[in-house]
Amino acid sequence: MIDAQRFREVMASFPSGVVVLTAFGDDAGPRGLTVSAFCAASLDPPLALVCIDKTSNTLPAVQHTGGFTANILAAGRESLAGRMATKLSDKFDGLEWHRPASKLGGPILREDTAAYAVCALRDTIESGDHWVLIGLVLEGAQREGIKPMVFTRRVYG
Repeated sequence: MIDAQRFREVMASFPSGVVVLTAFGDDAGPRGLTVSAFCAASLDPPLALVCIDKTSNTLPAVQHTGGFTANILAAGRESLAGRMATKLSDKFDGLEWHRPASKLGGPILREDTAAYAVCALRDTIESGDHWVLIGLVLEGAQREGIKPMVFTRRVYG
């Protein structure tokens, strides 16, 4: 079996988008984290897949609301990606966000995104030290002319 460091190096070579996954906690407060494992899983029905570390502070909020919002970050939002990758409790202080039409999604960071997808949690699959969440996409939009952020080899591009 490949050792952990080599595995990280190999996987870091695959470029991915950068997503801030959001949900609302049982106190109605916003929660969020940065993820790079996000993709379409099905066109019919429209399903999206995201992977979250089992120790995530956002996971209980996703479970509480039964859904999440995948905010696909716009290029140039590296500081936001870094901020959301922490365990800080005040990550949303000073950020502009709004609630989705669906009660199942989390905060939409419209001005910081190239696109977003609001999802109802459909399946949760245990996979090693992560949970694979599959969501039914209920609503979403893209911003014309806004390029998404790319992450590869631990560098934003």
